[in-house]
Amino acid sequence: KKLEDILNENLKKLNRQKGVGIVMNPQNGEIMALVSLPTFDANIFARGITINEYQSLEQSIDKPLFNRAVSGEYPSGSTIKPIIAAAALQEKIISSDTSFLSTGGLQVGQWSFPDWKAGGHGVTNVRKAIAESVNTFFYYIGGGYNDFQGLGIDKMVVYLKKFLLGEKLGIDLPNEASGFVPTKSWKEETKKEKWYIGDTYHVAIGQGDLITTPLQVATYTSFFANGTKMFQPHLVKEVRTPDGQVITSVVPKILAENILSPDVVRIVREGMKQTTVSGSARSLSELPVSSAGKTGTAQWSSKKDPHAWFTGFAPYENPEIVITILVEEGKEGSIAATPVAREFLK
Repeated sequence: KKLEDILNENLKKLNRQKGVGIVMNPQNGEIMALVSLPTFDANIFARGITINEYQSLEQSIDKPLFNRAVSGEYPSGSTIKPIIAAAALQEKIISSDTSFLSTGGLQVGQWSFPDWKAGGHGVTNVRKAIAESVNTFFYYIGGGYNDFQGLGIDKMVVYLKKFLLGEKLGIDLPNEASGFVPTKSWKEETKKEKWYIGDTYHVAIGQGDLITTPLQVATYTSFFANGTKMFQPHLVKEVRTPDGQVITSVVPKILAENILSPDVVRIVREGMKQTTVSGSARSLSELPVSSAGKTGTAQWSSKKDPHAWFTGFAPYENPEIVITILVEEGKEGSIAATPVAREFLK
């Protein structure tokens, strides 16, 4: 209820209608809150809905019956960067000390690939790259540049799939979407075009044809929270008889584990911590509890504002909750999504 209230208030301030909030226990996959806005009054179904009421919900351009949290598919924006950073560390493409100079972006022939900050971020290692969301660093480690060899799209796809992107997680709700992980062969077959270095750069920063669901983002965030496992997200805790006897208790199901070495997890977590201390979500540093996270600004249309993301966990040392916020067309994650997480954690 509280998450819905906070998300609603923030959407009103931004003059937006559509958003998602998910709170999950990273230690077992329990969904503690699941909000999709705009919503509808479920009581009208319980008492018997009229044809007119149903049609007005069904035909609304805001799609209140559509559960954006599990069925909505969006570019991840920079929330994907912890996975890309982890892949580069795990594959020894970089170490925690590797640095690149960000001067505002990269130029490849006639094509430019920008940083979000004009003039760039200066000398950047992996922790700073996560904390300040430095695109240049991820272009380098994703696609390579000049003499530096990056992961390449094939290896990136392997890691995105290790984190279960592009597939359903099996939540106990209908109509879960699977998102999409693009590959070279898919582009050649579907678009009849070859795969360019620019495509690799786009995937490395969570743009292009890479599509995720908010539930997937919350679930891979829970891996970085607990350090070793991804659990199947679930709402049902136990099933009881009318007189209160427990028939079945839901046993947490592990979907993936030990994807990364402990050292790699530690470095990525430190980058996510830096995000909330001095990076793009530093407003969370005001909280009485430690936290870690990642903001995202996901472009999806040349005519409409980007979607705004925040995903993170708290307390940093022994996480009890993961929180993932998405504001459709919210422009920037740090401005539209992070305040919701901050207020909720507070």
